[in-house]
Amino acid sequence: MTDHPIPAARPENPRFSSGPCAKIPHYSLDMLSDAPLGRSHRAAVGKAKLAEAIDLTREVLAVPADYRIGIVPGSDTGAVEMAMWSLLGARGVEMLAWESFGEGWVTDAVKQLKLDATVRKADYGRIVDLTQVDFDKDVVFTWNGTTSGVRVPNGDAIPADRAGLTICDATSAAFAMDLPWDKLDVVTFSWQKVLGGEGAHGVLILSPRAVERLETYTPAWPLPKIFRMTKGGKLIEGIFKGETINTPSMLAVEDYLVALKWAQSLGGLTALIARADANAAAVRDFIAGKDWIADLAEDPATASTTSVCLKFTDPAIKDGAAFAKAVAKRLEKEGVALDAGAYRDAPAGLRIWCGSTVETADVAALMPWVEWAYRAELAAQ
Repeated sequence: MTDHPIPAARPENPRFSSGPCAKIPHYSLDMLSDAPLGRSHRAAVGKAKLAEAIDLTREVLAVPADYRIGIVPGSDTGAVEMAMWSLLGARGVEMLAWESFGEGWVTDAVKQLKLDATVRKADYGRIVDLTQVDFDKDVVFTWNGTTSGVRVPNGDAIPADRAGLTICDATSAAFAMDLPWDKLDVVTFSWQKVLGGEGAHGVLILSPRAVERLETYTPAWPLPKIFRMTKGGKLIEGIFKGETINTPSMLAVEDYLVALKWAQSLGGLTALIARADANAAAVRDFIAGKDWIADLAEDPATASTTSVCLKFTDPAIKDGAAFAKAVAKRLEKEGVALDAGAYRDAPAGLRIWCGSTVETADVAALMPWVEWAYRAELAAQ
């Protein structure tokens, strides 16, 4: 089939899915033994667990003391929708999209909320020119494109004295990238991403400016109960103290607490960022100089360090989409990379999750297998 040798080393953990993502190293279900199963989330023990999750989130992410943090339903999608439906419409809106989830937020703003929004889009592998964005409008964007492998490099383009709100979907950035809190008014994420938690729960973080908007603006459209954050013109503070809108999974909350405490044991956010950076570097060091594979991200300054997207560039490949799927399938069959194919709406290729729960040694062990699978599939055409 091919003369390319089978690599000697194998990743100890072949889980490279971009969500839900790999659990923390040496994970065991025994770590969840303190979960208050069969108890009400409104009981003292349940409230204490939820409040601890909020407090540790603030500590690990270094969220300012005057920002509210809430655990909300519907994963990151629920958190983003809560923010959009509750906050948008008070002033002009700019929607920024450079991947499929950003495209989804555009659709919701324009077709569901029927806002006359300015829409700025970039192709996969690029982000929009942030210097052209009017931040006196409300701006909705993803920090890291989970499906496109690109990210906002920093918050320099966002003015400190902006009149609008910045609403940032940071689901594949939080805990792996440095988020400039003074430039962000709403931040959302799901703990199933960088910390490898279980799905279904979202986190919504609000700046004082976002709270002020909530308390002074009533949208023209009706809000479902699950989106309501105010009552009588005042923020429902309980949401941001662990009194969730609907019933959370206390098993999933316990799992999140385990991951947060693991993050603390490493040294917090700085250590988490360093792990993701090292993982992404292991991928990019391997592909450097190769003529058959390349980073989907065109500018290294905007290249993701969590969802690293790759494209095959060999002109000898006959059917790019079929080839990429076959390589991903071959890697899975060998048990060296699970769920490493590109997102269904993205350009054909591979997507290797390099978030903070992944071990750099596993990434380094995977890359020779990628070359082996590529050469094997090329020979099989």
